[in-house]
Amino acid sequence: MPDFRCVGLTGRLENAKAVATLQRVLGFLTKKGVGVCVQSSLKEVIGGVDCFLPLAEMGKACDLVIVVGGDGSLLGAARELAFYGVPLVGINRGGLGFLADIPPQQVEAGIGGVLEGRYQAEQHFLLEGEVWRDGQRLGGSPALNDVVLHHGTMARIINMSVYADDELVYRQRSDGLIVASPTGSTAYALSAGGPILFPSIDAIVIVPIVPHTLTSRPLLVPSSMEVTARLEHTVSENPQVSFDSQVNIGVQSGDLLKIRKHAHQLTLLYPLEHSFFESCRSKLSWASPMGSEET
Repeated sequence: MPDFRCVGLTGRLENAKAVATLQRVLGFLTKKGVGVCVQSSLKEVIGGVDCFLPLAEMGKACDLVIVVGGDGSLLGAARELAFYGVPLVGINRGGLGFLADIPPQQVEAGIGGVLEGRYQAEQHFLLEGEVWRDGQRLGGSPALNDVVLHHGTMARIINMSVYADDELVYRQRSDGLIVASPTGSTAYALSAGGPILFPSIDAIVIVPIVPHTLTSRPLLVPSSMEVTARLEHTVSENPQVSFDSQVNIGVQSGDLLKIRKHAHQLTLLYPLEHSFFESCRSKLSWASPMGSEET
């Protein structure tokens, strides 16, 4: 049985349903006799606990972190906590819930099973993106889903050159570029026409956004490769690089975007009955063949 002596608890403060679920999880953990640390930003709405810590410090203090919210909440926690190797569990209080898989009505069963060792663990690698200008690092961030070069607030064409390990892949004119992990293949990359990758596949997805040529297709490269995009020219007033659609860095013509596999992986814990294919069927509305019934 795993030794989860201290469990971290974080979630969406602005979502009333998420706050109610956070309180429910806290009550359940307390009854189980588990030590709990709550993220400091939740101090005003979560009572009955003595330990409050910033999210990053929870990575040092906790053996497990429970995230209540949507996939966006889990993405933010992943970027902060993957460095510490602490596993995460997601309770879905958002939309699709590809990452935050436990439904709120199954809190006790789902979390109880994890505490008792009845879970499956998935390893998800992150990406590490950096923006360079004139030989200087402008900024960067990890990303669990994707790193996206886009035109910002107005639809303008971006001219770019894309490289893999310094070898030219293509030059293109498009609305932008998505570089995604297998985890992110079911997010923005999917809506842009990219493939769905099974979580354990060790590859990086490169997907152009509305390319101005029919021959620019999604591409998979080994995760050992570094992907570089050079922003050759754009007339956009606000081109940006976004990390998981949560961290943004403004860019300009001549900048380099370098993306590689992050040194650390994220461990997500799921109930034993979790199935990636079932998630695809239910969350992406994959239907049964016409004329048949599900069994």
